[in-house]
Parts: sequence; structure tokens; C-alpha cells
Amino acid sequence: MNDLPNLSLTKMDQMSLFHPVSSIHDVQQNGPQIYTSAQGVEVTRDTGQTLLDMGAGLWCVNVGYGRTELVQAGAEAMQQLSFQHFFGGASAEPTIRLADRLLGLFRDTVSGSDMARVFFGNSGSDANDTAVKLVTYYNNLRGKPAKKKIISRKGSYHGLTLASGSLTGINGYHTAFDLPMKGILHTSCPHYFAFGQDGESEAAFTDRLITEVEDMIASEGADTVAAFIAEPIMGTGGVLLPPEGYFAKLQEVLDRHDILLIADEVITGFGRTGQWFGCGTYGLRPDIVSLAKGLTSAYFPMSASIISNRMWEVFASASEKMGAVMHGFTYSGHPVGAAIALANLEVIETEGMVENSAKLGPVLLDALRDATKGNAHVGDVRGAGLMAGVEFAGFPAGSAPHKIVAKHATAAGVLTRALPFMPVTSFSPPLCVTEAEISEAANRYAKALAAATPELEALAS
Repeated sequence: MNDLPNLSLTKMDQMSLFHPVSSIHDVQQNGPQIYTSAQGVEVTRDTGQTLLDMGAGLWCVNVGYGRTELVQAGAEAMQQLSFQHFFGGASAEPTIRLADRLLGLFRDTVSGSDMARVFFGNSGSDANDTAVKLVTYYNNLRGKPAKKKIISRKGSYHGLTLASGSLTGINGYHTAFDLPMKGILHTSCPHYFAFGQDGESEAAFTDRLITEVEDMIASEGADTVAAFIAEPIMGTGGVLLPPEGYFAKLQEVLDRHDILLIADEVITGFGRTGQWFGCGTYGLRPDIVSLAKGLTSAYFPMSASIISNRMWEVFASASEKMGAVMHGFTYSGHPVGAAIALANLEVIETEGMVENSAKLGPVLLDALRDATKGNAHVGDVRGAGLMAGVEFAGFPAGSAPHKIVAKHATAAGVLTRALPFMPVTSFSPPLCVTEAEISEAANRYAKALAAATPELEALAS
């Protein structure tokens, strides 16, 4: 405990707190940004400034801030059963009902899906760690101990634990951590705007990337490649939409080589793309689905891994011989988190938030295109549902024009995230956002872009 009297929160933060994914130098020099309250799509700082949160936190506050239904569900669950572990077959009603609800929701909204069970964890990172372990377990049980390598993609984001951080395809997250681990491979980023070759059509770009995956499998040996992990839309990488025909052709390659598909829906799940799941948006047929963020709208740390029948049948048939599956966490299936998740899903469904995402997605894109129209430094504006990105172009490699714009946006009263892989500011407002709030956010972003233009011009010259 610090004994200095009247220590400010800023100073206390600088002397006590180790911030995730933050510059120690920057925090020590400039202090933290302290937030004190939030409601709907607005957050308030200790300075009194109110901002429109066009990031829904970190892509996660899907139903918006201050939802009393979720607070009440959590309070009642804490009173009834504040904790129950799930080891050794122990269980609890809210978690049973949530697993059943998730399986039914996925089966009903993702055509051709064949999902069997749900495993619960605490975060998107550990959901993807779970995927790595279950892929390993699956192939060991099948008598294929060499089939362990996992292909990810450059620009992907799958978390920051040792395994999920290795799956992540952004070099900044690997520096000084000795990542990626052995057995994790990265194929090219499927972003046509930035990586398409001169004169190459989008369809030809897709074919080139699929050929690269085929060549990687052939080079490594199909008997050593276990899985391919993909976000339906690459979020942190830059809101990168799959190019024409990409997932259909990829799925065919994976099926032919007995390679599992892990769909990382940590960001895209629960309405973000305008459908309940990104797998439904793009026709994926996954073997494992990683969920978090929108599962509880960040009112409780919780993740879910949905497992296919293909994998479950192998696990179940080996169970008598193998005994317990020695994987899990203290808080796996937490009954309070499950109760909050059930209340969250009810709010999303009864208030038509998935439909609102589909309806207002084009409104958000039009508003951002109007806000950036005529600006020579904006290269592309894209998105699906309430998930959009503004990409900047014409700057030296390694420069960060999007960080300049994001800083001015905060000053103008709108939160947009400067992403770490490409010069993109992202927009992913709560799914309860209104057309008027989108319009106001775009107006503030336009003012921020105008204010940032002199700095952008100097950076580009």
C-alpha cells in the first residue's frame, strides 16, 4: 500500500498498474485514460467528457452498457449459487441451459453445421488454447500423433496466451516472447485491397491464396497438418472481409486432406456481422467454434468452444479407456456467467439486435464513406453488419496515420480503435446503436479527420 496522502488516481495508476497491450513509456509520460461510467453507447471519462463508443469496448459490449437485465441476472445467480466447479461431472442449471441454447442457436442459424457439445472457459484466448489442445487430443486418440500442425493466417488475431498468441499472425504480438511456438504455420493474409497484385482479379487472388495453402500442406505433409484456424472476418487485423469464393474453396481443400476447421468467432459471434454467427454469413462448416465477447456482452468473463460430432464421437468412444479428459479451468461453466449469458441472449433476441446489425450495417458504411469522401489519405472503407474499417493509404511503411486520426477522434468525442496490423481505424458499436448515433459518430469522425489532415500530409510527404 502506498503511504503518500492524497495520491491522485492517475499517479496511483502509474505507480501500481501494469496495463495490457500498452506502452509503459506512454503511460508513465502521459498517464492513463480513466473511464468512470457508461450507458447505452456512451462512456464518460473522469474529465467529464462523454464519448460515443464505436468500438463496443474491445468488440464486446454487444447489448450496450448499463443493461439492468444482465445486472439483475448476475445478482440473482450470485445469491442462489455464487460458484460451482464442473470437474468430475459436477454441473449447474444455468450452464446446462446455456450449453443447450448455444447448440440450438448454432444449429438453427448455420446451415450444414453438425455440432455436439459446448466446453466453457474464461476468454477468447483460452477458447483458442482449448482448440489447440482438443485438436491434439483428437489426433492422438485417432492414432495420428504426427498430425499436429495448425495453419493460421498473417494478420489474424486469436489471443495472447502462448498457444493463441502463436496462432495470432501479427508480428508485434510475437516480439520478445519467442512466438510463434513450433508447429504453428502462417499463410498469406487474404486482404485483396492491400495484397492483390496489379491486374489480378479478386477471384484470381483467391485462387492464388488457396494454391498457397495447398502447397503448404503438400510441403509439410498432409499427415502432419491437423487444423486451419480462421476468423470469418479478420477483426484486429483490419476488418478484413474474405475475398470472393475464399471459404468455399478453402473448405474443400481442408476436407480433402482431413484437416479440421477452427472458426474463431470471438468477435464475429452474436450478431456482429448481421447474422447470429459469421459462420452463417460466409457458409463455414467448422469443427470447433471459439466464442467469447458477445456471449455475455462483456458483463462477465466467459468463453465457449462448440465441438463438432466428428470430434465428439472420437472423444466419447475413447473415454472408457482414457478416463477423464484432463483439461479445464476453475471457472469453466461458471453459473453466474451462464446466467448473465442467458439474459444477454434474451436481450439480443427480443430486441432484434441481430436484425438491427443487418439493417444499420449499410447505414454505418454510408456514413463513414460520406465522412471520408474526398480525403486523399483514405484508401478503403469496408465492413459487414456493425463491423467496419477505414484503411489509410499512401504512407511510408511502418508509419501510423490511423493512430493520429484515432487520437483526434477521441478528442472529438468518438472512440475508434487504431488497429495493430494495418493502418485501419475500426468501428464496431454496440448492436443497440441507433441511426442518429451512427450519424453523430460519423460527423465527429469527419471533424477528427479534418483536424488530423495537416499531420497526415506531413507524414505522407
